[in-house]
Amino acid sequence: MSREIVAGVDGSPESLAAADWAAREALHRGVPLRLAHAWRWEPLDLPLVQERATQESAAEALLREAEATIAGRHPGLELRADVLPDTPVAALLAAQERAEMLVIGSRGHGPVAGFLLGSYGQQVIAAATRPVVAVRSRDGEPSEPPTGPVLVGQHGDAEDSAAALGFAFETAAARGASVRAVRAWSLPSLYAYSPASMRLADEAGGLVPYEEKALGEALAPWRERYPDVPVSEHVELGNAGQVLLSSSGAAQLLVVGRRARRGAIGPRIGSVAHAALHLAPCPVAVVPQD
Repeated sequence: MSREIVAGVDGSPESLAAADWAAREALHRGVPLRLAHAWRWEPLDLPLVQERATQESAAEALLREAEATIAGRHPGLELRADVLPDTPVAALLAAQERAEMLVIGSRGHGPVAGFLLGSYGQQVIAAATRPVVAVRSRDGEPSEPPTGPVLVGQHGDAEDSAAALGFAFETAAARGASVRAVRAWSLPSLYAYSPASMRLADEAGGLVPYEEKALGEALAPWRERYPDVPVSEHVELGNAGQVLLSSSGAAQLLVVGRRARRGAIGPRIGSVAHAALHLAPCPVAVVPQD
C-alpha cells in the first residue's frame, strides 16, 4: 500500500471541496495527495462531430485547474495529479487499492435523498477495499466544524468494528482530536433470549452495563495504542443510525464500518452507512470490515 491519499475530481464544486479536505488530511498525516480524474475516449454511434483531442485536452485542463487551486491553498503539500483512462467507478476503485483512503465529493442535502452521492459514489463506496470519505460541500467548501471529536460507531464484539475504530483513532491522533465512540443497542426479541445470553447480562449487572462493558473491551487495544488520544464513550438504546446521527452535529468526521463481503445481489453499503452518508452534516468515512 502506498502512503498517499487519493481524491477524485470531476470539475464540480463538490469534488473541489473533497480535494481540499483531502489536502488538509494529507498534511495532518504527512503523506502525499494524488488528484485523480477519470476520462476515457468512448466514441458514440451518433452523427455528431466528435473530437478526441479536444475532449482529452478539456479533461487535462480540468485536472490542472484543480491541481493549481489545491496547491495554492496548501503550500508545502506534496501533490500530483493524473488523468485515469477508465470509467469513473473502475478508475477510482483501481486508484484506492494502493492508497490509505479515497476521498470523494457529495452534493449534500437535496430533494431526493437516495441520490445525494450519485450512482458513481455509491458504487465506489460499496466495492472499495480501502476507507472512502464522502465530503459534503457548501459553495465549494467542505462542511466540517474546525473542532470536535472524531465520532465512530461500534457494534458487536471487539473484532467486528476493529477497522473502523482503528481508522478513527489514527485520524484523531493525526489531527490532535478526541474520539467519541458510540454503541447503540436494542432490546432482544423474545426469541433472542437464551439462558447463556441472559447469564452474561446478569454477570455484567444488567443489559446497559453489559453493552458498556462490550464497548470498553472493543476500545481497550486502541486506547493502549494511542494513549494521547482522549476518548469518550456513549451507549444508548435505539437504532444505530439514528443514535450516531444524533451525535454527529459537532463531529469533525463520522466513521462507520461496512461489511466487505459481497451479498447475493453484489456489494452493499449497509443501512447504518447509508443513513450516515445521506444525513450526517459532517464528512463520513466508510471503512470496510472483513
